[in-house]
Amino acid sequence: MKLLNIFKQVIAGFVQAMFKQWWVEITTADPQCTYYFGPFNSSLEARKLYSGYVEDLEGEGAQGITVTIKLCKPEILTFCGSGVEF
Repeated sequence: MKLLNIFKQVIAGFVQAMFKQWWVEITTADPQCTYYFGPFNSSLEARKLYSGYVEDLEGEGAQGITVTIKLCKPEILTFCGSGVEF
């Protein structure tokens, strides 16, 4: 039974990975926005490249920047608190 549960988890992880890729999610407090950059082949690739996106946002005056590297499939790449989607 234990082996069957492990097998199910491995298969579920494989299926999930087939439909999701690595993305950089950057949120800003001011303006209140969420940005997705990617997709990347690995979390390491995303980590190596996200600083350029942060620099661009800082150059535009964004404040309160938070970066998360995640395995996902975003449907909207930019969303701001005002309800504006890009």
